[in-house]
Amino acid sequence: MHTNLPETGYLRLPQIVGQVPVTEEQAAQNRKAGKRPVQPRAGIPPIIPVSRTTWWRGVKEGRFPAGVKLSGGITVWRAEDIREYLQKSGEVSA
Repeated sequence: MHTNLPETGYLRLPQIVGQVPVTEEQAAQNRKAGKRPVQPRAGIPPIIPVSRTTWWRGVKEGRFPAGVKLSGGITVWRAEDIREYLQKSGEVSA
């Protein structure tokens, strides 16, 4: 079982494909340059190590699970769907 994958609930995209950490210094440089992210953040190791673009392309093509749209245009994925994908792809033993 993947250690970052909860038994139930919803996952946002950074929890699935990972997120690089941003230090306070990097955030300050980003604010000065008008770039994002402007706040420091912890890194998140990927459950499925692909880029965001590859993930969205895979969702569109049916290779990755479809998300659930919440109010405000936020897309989340059911942990159960991600677990099923990992088992079918052979990345996690059942």
